[in-house]
Amino acid sequence: MRDILLVARNHVVTAVREKITLFWFLIFPVFLLVVLSLIFGQIGQEGEISFQIALANADQASNAPFSAIIEAAFDEVAELPASGREPLFQLRKPGKGSDVNAFIEAQLTAVRRGRLAALIVLPHGLGEAIQRNLMTRSSTQASLDAPGVEIHFSEGNAASDMSVSIIDQILSGIDREILAQGGAYDRDAAIPQYKAWVGTMSEEAPYVDFLLPGIVIMGFFMNGLFGIPGAILFSRDQLVLRRYWVTPLTVPRFLAGISVGHLVLCVVQFALVYSVGRFALGASVSFANVETALVLLLAAATFMAFGFLIAAVSKTANSGMAIANILNMPMMFLSGLFFPIAGLPFVIRLIVFVNPVSYLADRLRASLDVSVAAYPALVAVLVPAGWVLLSAAIAAWRLRWDVGR
Repeated sequence: MRDILLVARNHVVTAVREKITLFWFLIFPVFLLVVLSLIFGQIGQEGEISFQIALANADQASNAPFSAIIEAAFDEVAELPASGREPLFQLRKPGKGSDVNAFIEAQLTAVRRGRLAALIVLPHGLGEAIQRNLMTRSSTQASLDAPGVEIHFSEGNAASDMSVSIIDQILSGIDREILAQGGAYDRDAAIPQYKAWVGTMSEEAPYVDFLLPGIVIMGFFMNGLFGIPGAILFSRDQLVLRRYWVTPLTVPRFLAGISVGHLVLCVVQFALVYSVGRFALGASVSFANVETALVLLLAAATFMAFGFLIAAVSKTANSGMAIANILNMPMMFLSGLFFPIAGLPFVIRLIVFVNPVSYLADRLRASLDVSVAAYPALVAVLVPAGWVLLSAAIAAWRLRWDVGR
């Protein structure tokens, strides 16, 4: 047992002494946690989405009041509520005496360049058309030759698409109110609605609570992907393993020592990242439950097995680090560690489905009640466990400890 602990101690001391290793295993996870939390920390909180919408009323000279009613409705929604909360959107309008057409052209350019979510234009004659339609109640005729509200937006822009949905709802409410006042809409004949609160948006987990488990998994992942093959391959290339083999130390006990050292580094990583997230960034998640501990243990074992797999297929230390770098980015960013990945194209999601990091991050967040699990619990355990068995089998078959032995 003493020889296993000595190998583990050597593995930990070597990792701590190396400045590059110390940065990537300990400092970088903390740095990434702090930066992402500060940049995206308002996600899931009130007021993080505030659209810029422009409205140009070119029908101000009309005798019909309906264009003014529409403009006033958007003004009211854009005003700050009495509770002090942020408005749903910010409204731009041309100043008094300014050229409305020039304002429209400038805002159209802003929409095309993505600086404005949408532009609403109330064309000349709109109010009279609405009044005429109410008097004749001939919506078919009105839709053919009468002007209507123009909504300009940028297709494919998420903020623009969402703003159009909000504008549609506001216009639908105005439309119903105008029809009701004109006697063309019977409120009593409308489909009844019964609303009941089942939750509020304030119950969503803050972004730091979502991010913290992902950073913990990322630290374990980088520790196994780079630390394990580095310890084996550099020792082999520098003929350190030959010195081990002249001692009573056996290969299984050497591997056990590396594994224990890896687990110690994971514990240090976890303690540091969790402390910064909890006490510096205000994370509220608690890792003190059995399921979470088992998921963390499975994650450490999975990435340790990946490290042995890389060491098995690499002939030199440099080739091992190259393989680790090739696997690092796709596996880390196509796993949902930092952001949800539900909207990825199907081809890319195929990589997600075979990526054990995806299942471990998903299961860890589910055990912490940060998000709803996207995968069944059994699948989230079997996929990483399958990678452990596959990596161990390949490592036992291909790993060469010392070419001169």
